[in-house]
Amino acid sequence: MTANFTHLALHVRDLEACVAFYRDFCGLAVVHQRSGSDGKAIVWLAEPGRERELIFVLLPGGPGRDQAAGDFSHFGFALESRAAVDALAARADAAGCLAWPPREEPYPVGYYCGLKDPDGNFVEFSYGQPLGPGAPPLAPEAPA
Repeated sequence: MTANFTHLALHVRDLEACVAFYRDFCGLAVVHQRSGSDGKAIVWLAEPGRERELIFVLLPGGPGRDQAAGDFSHFGFALESRAAVDALAARADAAGCLAWPPREEPYPVGYYCGLKDPDGNFVEFSYGQPLGPGAPPLAPEAPA
């Protein structure tokens, strides 16, 4: 059996604010919207061109997330350059949602910054990781 990762679903406190955040900062587009059995909107978001590969589903009525210091659970997005990471971080700082300023970490982490979405989830934007379109293959772990 082969399983494919097709979607991730989150209950969020403020559906409209979260849709706007993922649209404005992550470039996701609404690809489907419907009402659930309770009449509340359910929104599917995806990267343009990847609507049949990976969907981000936002559902209303979540409790919110308040991550503890040192909890680096996050969603990750690849960017095309260090300059793109810096520009996005500056925009996030001006909007009040920059969580981690740009920094460099050893391979395979690369150069990245982190934002906090309106629900309290961390979202990482990176350059130089072996992930995403055009990325080099992941290097095998060096023997200990």
